[in-house]
Amino acid sequence: MTCYAVALIDFTDPGWIKDYVARVTPMVERAGGRYLARTNAVDQLEGEGAPPQTFLIIEFPSREVAEGFYRSEQYAPFKAARQQGSVGQFFLVEGLDGAG
Repeated sequence: MTCYAVALIDFTDPGWIKDYVARVTPMVERAGGRYLARTNAVDQLEGEGAPPQTFLIIEFPSREVAEGFYRSEQYAPFKAARQQGSVGQFFLVEGLDGAG
């Protein structure tokens, strides 16, 4: 079942971004992932607080693939750089309709 990685990111030190995007994008694609959104074009329609500087959505073919990528040794140094140079939230969202 499709699984989406969703991240809300605010940058504290943008020095990591260029290398991260250049090197992680092909890693995601090799793992079967596809970027659906990687943007700061966000309109907040409800809720408190400001929207994040970047909103990210990656589609993976399954939760197992998404978790495998997230926990991989190959991604680990890039995850550490992101975590050191930003604050935010990272979610895995199952691609299912729980209401139906």
